[in-house]
Amino acid sequence: MQITSILAIYFLFWVFTAFLMLPFGVRTAEEAGEALVPGQAESAPVNFQPKRLLLRATVIAAVLTALFIANYEMGWITVADIDFLPKPPSALEG
Repeated sequence: MQITSILAIYFLFWVFTAFLMLPFGVRTAEEAGEALVPGQAESAPVNFQPKRLLLRATVIAAVLTALFIANYEMGWITVADIDFLPKPPSALEG
């Protein structure tokens, strides 16, 4: 597998992981017991920590990319393993 493919897969895993983790660990002002700033949405987070989110996404994406590449090289799960749809009738006749 080429390095550009690995980087592209890592980037996709990273973006997916970052967006997936956004709602976890976030508390609103009401949950934290703090007053709202004028003009602030009620659902806005009180203490958003982007560095922590980026670090977690980086580590998780690295692990997922490593597992993906290992599966690609070792062939643990192939397309045939996840092909659960029945074959069309024309394919069964031949």
